Amino acid sequence: MDIQVGDILKMKKQHPCGSSEWKVLRVGADFRLKCMGCGHQIMIARRQAEKNIKAIVERVGGISEKPLADHSRLCYDKDS
Repeated sequence: MDIQVGDILKMKKQHPCGSSEWKVLRVGADFRLKCMGCGHQIMIARRQAEKNIKAIVERVGGISEKPLADHSRLCYDKDS
């Protein structure tokens, strides 16, 4: 499943605050999710998170595929 940082997920079960939408803050072997209702953050294993995802509500930018800086074009003045 292609989940990126910044995506908003709808989970099968609600959080005790009543919201079922979570924002992805970190991806890897486990996910860090932030409840969109109350702001509570949790760490959850990737396998368990993928099993409990009902839908991807919104895809947000995520990590850019373009490099942030082209280091080959940087020049440094020795005089400064």
